Amino acid sequence: MRYFAIVLATGAVAAFGLFSNGEEPATPGPAATSASPKPLELPGESHLKNLRQLTFGGENAEAYFSADGRNLILQSTRDGHACDAEYLVSVDGGEAVMVSNGKGRTTCGYFFPDGTRIMYASTHLSGDACPPPPDHSKGYTWALYPSFDIFTAKLDGSDIRPLTTTPGYDAECVMDWAGTKILFTSMRDGDPELYVMNPDGTRQKRLTHSKGYDGGAFFSYDGSKIVYRAWHPIDGPEATEYDSLIAQNLVRPGHMELFVMNADGSDNRQITSNGAANFGPYFMPDGKRVIFASNMNDPQKRNFDLYLIGIDGSGLERVTYNETFDAFPMVSRDGKKIVFASNRNNAEPHETNIFVGDWID
Repeated sequence: MRYFAIVLATGAVAAFGLFSNGEEPATPGPAATSASPKPLELPGESHLKNLRQLTFGGENAEAYFSADGRNLILQSTRDGHACDAEYLVSVDGGEAVMVSNGKGRTTCGYFFPDGTRIMYASTHLSGDACPPPPDHSKGYTWALYPSFDIFTAKLDGSDIRPLTTTPGYDAECVMDWAGTKILFTSMRDGDPELYVMNPDGTRQKRLTHSKGYDGGAFFSYDGSKIVYRAWHPIDGPEATEYDSLIAQNLVRPGHMELFVMNADGSDNRQITSNGAANFGPYFMPDGKRVIFASNMNDPQKRNFDLYLIGIDGSGLERVTYNETFDAFPMVSRDGKKIVFASNRNNAEPHETNIFVGDWID
């Protein structure tokens, strides 16, 4: 569930994972050769330099570096797709190439560290069409589609192999940088929890055991720790609402806090307590900090920016100052590059594009 969109009252769309607002995506424009006429960094963004826009139109999000830092995997509604497909693109720009099969809904694309394969979650085994978005008449929710399973494929999209076959939602998949474990979220036991498995899908093991949603997790670069987002309603009306939503394969994302734990699930601790929607956490290369997206500084809870925080919850620092939306950050393993999704420099209001640039620590 690193997927879905938050539709703002102003009409702007802020990506909260994969976009599912049902609108026809804008026709993608030229690739990164179309240089912006003005700097893309905004006042106060001292960590960002030489930003370049890699996508131009449509809804694009969740771009993650390959191990060598030369390529990105991302999800997009380009090419007329009603819901997201997975694409590969060079960090230097050029045409994005679709690597999922164009069927169903896909999300959570990620590279194997050895550069030979990719993984992603898809609903295509249950049908070629996009599963319907959730009914938002009773408020904004995410759908935890039971038809999501995790697949691996070659870099050209061929040789698709399933890694999960258990009934229920399996998605939000990433791999450690040693190539030994895949981390993912599953509802196989009735509640969204974090699990690990081998790269071939064997030895699946549950890591979290608290009532509530646990997901959007990533390993630290050395593989010793995991960071993730969670909503843990304890009792009262919030817990009652949670139970009702989960029974419908839904979850409400308005309050998500960040947690860090060891890779085996031990020493689990909460590092944010701001009551906001915190998501997209990724470890910095030093392993001591996390970069993430949050709406903590917007009283209306509509604008998301990037922040840094220590893994002990200290040292909170704002990174971006965009008036609309910045999210899904990743700083490359060498600490020199950053990639993230943003509504900045939009040609149309319903666009989220991918930006890459230098990271200044």
